[in-house]
This record gives sequence, structure tokens and C-alpha cells, in this order.
Amino acid sequence: MAEPIAVINAGSSSIKFALYTAGANQPAAFRGQVERIGSAPHLSISDLGGNAVADEQWPAEGFDHRKATSVIFEQAIQLLRGTPVAAVGHRVVHGGTDFAAPIRIDDEIIGKLRALCPLAPLHQPHNLAAIEAIAEAAPHMPQVACFDTAFHRNQPELAQLFALPREITQSGVRRYGFHGLSYEFVSQRLRELAPGLGDARVLIAHLGNGASMCAMRAGRSMATTMGFTAVDGLMMGTRCGNIDPGVLIYLMDERGMGPRDIEDLIYKRSGLLGVSGISSDMRSLRASNDSSAAQAIDLFVYRIVREIGSLVAAMSGIDALVFTGGIGERDAATRSAVARGCSWLGVELDEMRNQMGEGLISIDEGSLPVWVIRTDEESMVARHTAEVLGLAGTDKARPAQSDVASAPN
Repeated sequence: MAEPIAVINAGSSSIKFALYTAGANQPAAFRGQVERIGSAPHLSISDLGGNAVADEQWPAEGFDHRKATSVIFEQAIQLLRGTPVAAVGHRVVHGGTDFAAPIRIDDEIIGKLRALCPLAPLHQPHNLAAIEAIAEAAPHMPQVACFDTAFHRNQPELAQLFALPREITQSGVRRYGFHGLSYEFVSQRLRELAPGLGDARVLIAHLGNGASMCAMRAGRSMATTMGFTAVDGLMMGTRCGNIDPGVLIYLMDERGMGPRDIEDLIYKRSGLLGVSGISSDMRSLRASNDSSAAQAIDLFVYRIVREIGSLVAAMSGIDALVFTGGIGERDAATRSAVARGCSWLGVELDEMRNQMGEGLISIDEGSLPVWVIRTDEESMVARHTAEVLGLAGTDKARPAQSDVASAPN
């Protein structure tokens, strides 16, 4: 009999979670999130069929990530009706150079993860808050950390290097890449849907509030757009993406901006929000008649298309393109615009399929295959947690599938 596994995916202002009761390779029995932490905390949980089973709100005061984690744990106990949670798996954004695979968490591991907070300031502290809250409430509960960076650790060495003095590189300043759990799930799901692409050159575009792309050959990361931190690469909801470092020096010298000012600028006030001056949400920008909203969308697409060219070069060609993530899965207009920009690669969408937004969306003949695949980072965490702890209900050959789409950061 499978042992229940809880999965925690902590972001900057929300915590998504899933509860697996029938094994790590089966759909989550329950999914939910606590969102708007710090402003108007709201809990929602749905069952396998998408039916709401909980909907609660709290005052903002005193409700932080630790409190949200406690609420989630209490809800899991209620939903399991007395059956104990066997383990908790966590999506941890940064594993640095030490962690290239999932690992069971102990005090030493927590210390090493805390040292990585400067590399992922929007995520790592919140990942740790959830881990520490559970360690305090249930000290004997097995916890496993699954890293977004781990998928990219076997990239070619040249793909991981900056052109910096060797001693700086050896201290850990290198390209790490992120969204690895999403890429791992999507690449395995693509192998299931299209076995002929299992050993192919595939480019996956994870487009959401956080956005990146990954070039893969035979399911292994070859190059990716994010680098030392999760602010690099593509333009995102509030993050600037790739920027000339001279701009940051200029802002420090000419505008007197300090490190925390720069951090706030490039992580929280740039991207779609900064360019549009309206919103970081693609849906709001699509609904706006403001020319700044249109320009923000155009720049978002331009940067995607430009980076696709770079990643195709890194793979020496391309055999398939896959969209995933909140925007990649749900915004047909963005997919159409990217496809037009990639017509030189032989991309031609079937617009009826594109509007449906799942599965193969390119025309059957004469086009590079283009897919939309819903990502499910939580199921990947559940699988890894079961494998690390030797729990029942794990099958490494088949990725977990979910009937309820998650909304990736």
C-alpha cells in the first residue's frame, strides 16, 4: 500500500502543495495553495476531480510562510482522516554546486541551503521557512529537498561558465539554471506522448511569471537561459532578465542605488510590470488598450524568439519545441507570436489546435513539431521523495500525471 506523501512548493507570496495518497506515480488526491501571503492570505484546496474541499481566509498580520505551512500540515491531517503523512518533499530552488540530486534533509543540509539564500533571494528563504516549520512541528517527519538546479548540473562545462577569472568560477560563480523539476517532468511526458522524440533535440519554453527555456538532447540539459540566479535570461513578470551589467554600475554611480535597491529593481519592478507600468499578469496586459501593454508583450515575445535562436545553435539544430508554464500553457496569442518569429525554423501552427492549448499544436505535415504540455513540478517532487526514502508506489519508468494543472512560478 502506498504511503501518503505531501509536497510543498513555496514561492515568494504563495505556497502550493499537493497530497499523494495512492503512490507517487498517481495523480495528487488533493491540490491547493495558500496565496497572497503578506497581504490577504487565502487557502484553497481541490480534490482529484477539481471540486473545492476548502476555502479560507486570514488577516495578514502574523501570517507568514511558517504559519501558512502549519495551516497546510493541519489540512493534510484532516484530509487523510487519521492516516499519517509518511514524508514531505520540497521544491528547493537552489542547490548550488553541492546538490546534484534530491536529498533527505537534516540540520547540516538546512545550513548549506541557508548559505545559498543570496543566490535565490525571492525563493530560497521561503523554501527554508517551510522546511523549518515542519521540522519544528514534526521533528521525526522525513523531509526531502528536490532542487530546480539539479537537472542542469550535467550540462557541458562550457555551458556553465562565465568569462571570469578562474578563482571566481571555482568559488561557485557559474551558470546554474532553474525550473529543472519542470523540465524533467515535461521531457519525460514528451517521451511518453511522442516516443520518437525521446533522443531528439528538444527546446522547452517554461513561460510564466518566472520564465526560462532549456535546450535538451535525449532528455538532458544542454543549455538554459537562466544563469547564476533566477533573474537572468528571458524577460519575466517582474524580473528584467538579461541585462548589461554596465547598466547596474551606472545606476549605482549616477543614481546612488545600493545593492538592495538594485535587487528590488531587477526582481520586483521590471519585466512585464516595469515595461507596461500596468501589471505583471499577461491576462491583464492582453485586456489593456494601452500601448505600453502592447510593447511589453512584444518585448516578451522578442526576447523569447531571440533566445530560441541561441539555444538552437547550442544544440546544432532542433527537432521539437514545447511550451509549458502558466503563459506557455494558457496564452495562445503568445504561442502564435513566438511561432511567427520562428517561421525560419519551419514552425507552422494549426490555429484550431493552438486555441485548444494542449498536445500537438503544429500542422501535421511540413512543420517542426510544436507541443503544449502541462507541467507538474509537484509530481516530480513526489516521485523523487518516494525514491530517496524507498517508499512504496514508485515507478521510475513512468512520470506522474495530474488531471489538475499546477500554476508554476
